[in-house]
Amino acid sequence: MIAFNIFKLIGELFTNVLFLPFNWFRLDIATGSGGWWTSNAINWAFLGILLWLLWYWMKESRKFLKEGTED
Repeated sequence: MIAFNIFKLIGELFTNVLFLPFNWFRLDIATGSGGWWTSNAINWAFLGILLWLLWYWMKESRKFLKEGTED
């Protein structure tokens, strides 16, 4: 019974606490708030961060290639 309560607590933690911000990003046609525009803005932000990190990684890789210190 204790194991069941632990798994039930973990399930409630995720559904009622940790996933709560994702409900705000969900497309809600009835109210028209948040939804599609907010979700896409976050996706573009993540894509921008990813592209910046890729650019930095390539810059550092080129630096090590020019120095001849790569493995």
